[in-house]
Amino acid sequence: MKQPKTALITGATSGIGRASALGMARAGYNIVICGRRSERLEETLDLSEANKESALGVVCDVTEEASVLDMFARAKAKFGRIDIVFNNAGRFLPAARIDDTSLETFQEGIDVNLTGAFLVAREAFRHMRDQLPQGGRIINNGSISAHVPRPNAVPYNTAKHAITGLTKSISLEGRALNIACSQIDIGNAATDMTAKMETGMLQANGTIAPEPTFDVEHVVDAVVYMAGLPLNANVQFMTIMATNMPYVGRG
Repeated sequence: MKQPKTALITGATSGIGRASALGMARAGYNIVICGRRSERLEETLDLSEANKESALGVVCDVTEEASVLDMFARAKAKFGRIDIVFNNAGRFLPAARIDDTSLETFQEGIDVNLTGAFLVAREAFRHMRDQLPQGGRIINNGSISAHVPRPNAVPYNTAKHAITGLTKSISLEGRALNIACSQIDIGNAATDMTAKMETGMLQANGTIAPEPTFDVEHVVDAVVYMAGLPLNANVQFMTIMATNMPYVGRG
């Protein structure tokens, strides 16, 4: 009997991460999920209806190297290999123009949205390099802000632009090792984090305007599709967004 593949999803206690973890479980993957709060991890596991043999929750702060190393070690110990990593963890910070952004706030944004993604990707790469059969797939969660910045979000915009460089570097360095790397750039999926978009968001021209959102399950479908490709095929970059959001022509 063919063994199910294992998918590790970071930031799986809410929003896109939780929805994607549930979608991967429905698609038949073993799931490893992480987040900083154990009670929220348990909620995700309960919602997935996965049994203890096919799911693992790990309390992990992706900005801490030791925590990331522990998570991957526990995933390998339980499932033997890691086939898919959805490198999703990240968060917004309070809005501020660059001249009102402290070094501490900027560093916090980089730590969560970029350094954490690097640490997870590096460990995923190492495990996929060393496992037999060799290889696997890393899917980085970028953002529309990886292409066109929102105003008053310097740390987030900077980190997400850098994620694109991380994705391209992993794609290049993973070729000889059967490691594929993709990036999904999401615009306004409806989650708790984007609820305020429907009431009004600051636009590049200084106005406040509501923005449309779309069902997060379409993101889940996209992630499951990308994860399910054979390793000799890859969606290098995918943008999925609310059709009428102010992205094309922003500003």
